[in-house]
Amino acid sequence: MTASSTQEQKFDAAVREELERLHTRIAPRFRRPEVRDRARRYLAALQPPVDHRTGRQMAEHIGEEIDDGVQRLLNKARWDADAVRDDLRDYVLEHLGDASGVLVLTEIGFPKKGPKSAGVARQPNPTTGRDENCQVGLFLAYWTPRGRAFLDRALYLPEEWAEDKVRRREAGVPEEVAFATKGELARRMLGRAFEANAPAAWVTGGEAYGADRRLRGWLEARGRLYVLREGHSSELSWPQGTSLPTIPGWFGFADVNEAKGLDEQDRGPQPQGRSIGLTNFLIVGRAEGTGWLTYHRAYGPRSMLLPGIARVVSKRRDIEEGLERAKGEVGLDQYEVRRWDGWHRHITLSLVAHAALQVTRARVKSEREAPAPV
Repeated sequence: MTASSTQEQKFDAAVREELERLHTRIAPRFRRPEVRDRARRYLAALQPPVDHRTGRQMAEHIGEEIDDGVQRLLNKARWDADAVRDDLRDYVLEHLGDASGVLVLTEIGFPKKGPKSAGVARQPNPTTGRDENCQVGLFLAYWTPRGRAFLDRALYLPEEWAEDKVRRREAGVPEEVAFATKGELARRMLGRAFEANAPAAWVTGGEAYGADRRLRGWLEARGRLYVLREGHSSELSWPQGTSLPTIPGWFGFADVNEAKGLDEQDRGPQPQGRSIGLTNFLIVGRAEGTGWLTYHRAYGPRSMLLPGIARVVSKRRDIEEGLERAKGEVGLDQYEVRRWDGWHRHITLSLVAHAALQVTRARVKSEREAPAPV
């Protein structure tokens, strides 16, 4: 056996141990012992190596001949996925929390063939950039120097679903769930993180959030610093007389409340109670591999420099790459459920499995970097 394979086996064993500890933490959320045990085995089955996590394959992996138990866990068993989500958030903050952390809003598209899965519609798929039949999941991730994991999730419900009582009933969408924009869903996820005192210096996210003026104003009213992508264009009319410091990939940077030539709508919102010494910035960069220009809105200290903003944006890219890896690592996009509760339950358990994996990685990294005893 090679040294690398031995290390991999030790790491896999460490992940299993961490997952057992995390399951013990969330176990009280499952009322019946058989459901609690099935959840433990389901979490273990979400860890690699599993080629594809269909209901039947998951059942076989957890030691059951048919997938009825798996389907009951995800659709009918009595447990609160939101309570487990809160346990997940607290666990991540406990192990990875850092005052320099960044809260990252991101989203992923889950392609679907049929029309019956909750929230499925022909809509922009944020993963592929194309309009296609899919579900869209929103995620709040957490980046720190110690590691990165996910704190929250939400399934986007298009307007056509919100108004269709028959489809809602068939997919188990709760009556109290109304149409909400992505910006509104983002405020709810961020609000829960703020209430939990998640240590974070910045909030960042993509176009779905940067274009939402209400979200930006909501963050500013709370004194929360952000860098949010607003959009892209092949043309740019830059304010005359504005300095343009440059770093690779970025060339525009202006305090939009002081720059000349900007329309009033381009200036930042001015909510009551705005923090003194903070202002709005407009940043322009060039999209990688294209001639398109990208726009970001930022809110931060007047002394802020362009490289600092670029570093915050890079954290969003790290998280987006991690979200893609999570598909294979913990089966984030491998599910066979159609109902509202089923989606939230599978996604939540996948994020729990992912958190155990990331915390183990952070611990191993810390041990490797620790100075040798004298």
